[in-house]
Amino acid sequence: MRTSRTLGLVMIAPAALMILLFFLMPVVLTAVFSFTSMTTATGISGGAYQVTPNSLIALKDEMPDVVQQLTEPRYVIDEDGIKGLEGLGLEPGIAKELHEKHLGEVFPSRREAERMIKDLEDRPSTREVKQISEQFNRSVANLRFSNKEELFASLDKFGIKMTPEQKESLAKATYTGWSWTTENFSRIASSPDMAQVLFNTLLYVALVLVLFNTSYAMLLAIWTHYMPDAPAAIFRSVWLLPRITPVVIYVLMWKWLAWDTGFISTLMSKFGYPPKNYLLDNAYNAWFFVVLINGFIGASMGMLVFSSALKAIPKSQFFASEVDGASRWQQIRYIILPQMRWPILFVTCYQTLSLLASFNEILLSTRGGPGKATEVWSLAAYHTALNNYAGNLEYGLGAAMALVLVAIGIILSLAYLRVFNYAALVARPLIED
Repeated sequence: MRTSRTLGLVMIAPAALMILLFFLMPVVLTAVFSFTSMTTATGISGGAYQVTPNSLIALKDEMPDVVQQLTEPRYVIDEDGIKGLEGLGLEPGIAKELHEKHLGEVFPSRREAERMIKDLEDRPSTREVKQISEQFNRSVANLRFSNKEELFASLDKFGIKMTPEQKESLAKATYTGWSWTTENFSRIASSPDMAQVLFNTLLYVALVLVLFNTSYAMLLAIWTHYMPDAPAAIFRSVWLLPRITPVVIYVLMWKWLAWDTGFISTLMSKFGYPPKNYLLDNAYNAWFFVVLINGFIGASMGMLVFSSALKAIPKSQFFASEVDGASRWQQIRYIILPQMRWPILFVTCYQTLSLLASFNEILLSTRGGPGKATEVWSLAAYHTALNNYAGNLEYGLGAAMALVLVAIGIILSLAYLRVFNYAALVARPLIED
């Protein structure tokens, strides 16, 4: 017994490893990244501290005096500046005196620095004074520091006085790497664009699911159920074409139909209508084709599931109902639909999750347009994290959007189990009690 159990664990280990690597790990990593500020700008590794114009703008209202000091250049008598004097052909005593008497001094303006230089014993000319002062021109702006200590040391060197709280605020604003944060979820909750994308997603899932993936799929299954076997098999095979056709070719066929040079425009031009791209000319037409494109794919899958479930219903029930004078509609209502709760639950739940996560057809047909009229949540997450026009890919925000999508899928799945009374579906038959 123990040997069989061990053998079973060995046999299932590869499958468990695959589930861990390709299902659980991506979900876990998505959850981790969603609590970070990772972008293309920050990279995925630690960053440096750099006082950039954007960081100064962000701090302008909080500490305007400090920002003013950071934007102004400082003149610091340091070793690098003294060494740079060697190539100017000056009197050697100038560099020596600066090193001995003024090393480490900080001047808040060029005027004060040049006043000191003019008072040197060797009395440099006006032209030389300008050259010397330029060697000591220093600014903290756009310098990169590997840690906060280096940044604070540079501020002290430049004579910029700050409180510990101001230093921490500056360090936070100037950090170029990613950090742990919950700001992504705050942005999602407060952004009107996200609200529009959520509405688009709910509309998309509801229309495709109700009109095609369940209702029309059930209609096709019942229709073929009452057909002879040979025509029914051919009809089901034809409806499988949208699902087995590569998605690029499938969407391209729809584009040939809806483009301004496509079949619809060519046909309508015969009646005096100007050609137009029906996929992108307005939101209503775009939604019409998005629903059709995805609906035909979903209907084929639901048709197969429902057709298989119909074949499992004992034929004796249909024969008995016909003897009792039942019509086709009565057979559907009292025999077929009551015994289809489990297949309907599966198709509804599976197709909901599939529609929430899929965006290939929308990306290839409308790219979320016109404008963002057909931008659904999964497509918006893809654009945010992996492919957008602005160039700065926001990995953290995109991961947060994906995590929200996972949460929505779990909530809807639990709701479906409650609506379809899952406990009753899997309960032991009363006849066995």
